[in-house]
Amino acid sequence: MIKQQKMPKIYSKFKPKIAIIGGSGLEDPKFFKNIEEVKIKTPFGYSSSPIRISELNGIKVAFLSRHGKKHEFPPHKVPQRANIWALKKLGIETIIAISAVGSLKKNFKPGDLVISDQFIDLTKKRDYTFYDKQTMHVSLADPFCPELRKLFYKEAKKLKLPVHPNGTYWCIEGPRFSTRAESKFFSNFADIIGMTLVPEVVLAREAEICYLNVAMATDYDAWQEHPVNVADVLDVMKKNVEKIKKLLIVTIPKIKDERNCSCRTALNKAKV
Repeated sequence: MIKQQKMPKIYSKFKPKIAIIGGSGLEDPKFFKNIEEVKIKTPFGYSSSPIRISELNGIKVAFLSRHGKKHEFPPHKVPQRANIWALKKLGIETIIAISAVGSLKKNFKPGDLVISDQFIDLTKKRDYTFYDKQTMHVSLADPFCPELRKLFYKEAKKLKLPVHPNGTYWCIEGPRFSTRAESKFFSNFADIIGMTLVPEVVLAREAEICYLNVAMATDYDAWQEHPVNVADVLDVMKKNVEKIKKLLIVTIPKIKDERNCSCRTALNKAKV
């Protein structure tokens, strides 16, 4: 059992405040200007990939590949505690999490972006908290930073990208896809479905980091006639990743240094 740890002291030569957590579609060397790669050991092991300190449109950002450089970590094995701890140690105050999801609604079309505002958790065996030796009840009533959600939706609309201002993300354990019956059931309560949001978003709140999920619908899961498969997901992501890049390039420089949201004080009323 790991002893209870205090949040880490900030360690960073370049002091990035913004991190992007994503996949292979964002690792284009033409997109990021790489400065440094750091490998940080945490009380929970190493992060899923070394963290790349890069420059994007004049802003220093950290990039973490959620599933590893070679996609070696399936959804239920991503070292989420190590990932968020390492970003906190770098001094990160804002996380922009990019994810591919299935659509549970007809009007959430493949290629559409979704600025998630709620989630439902149906994962089963993950490490959900940093606090195993101390009781901390953080509020997840509004799990995503409201300031970031407003900003990214506003900029996506300006860019005329297909974007939804709200969306409930149903998180399943994976790595398998849903049965048709499950998918139809989920569609009664959520708009999109994925495997990686939880506990990433929960741990970010415990670390008092502002967290935003920008999801891209890649398929209609299993509730329509044609069920999802990996080849289709990758094809849609490849064809639409430029939307994500464009949104990040335009919006990241507009993120304010001063945070006025409640994310930064999430632990104030959490301790028993």
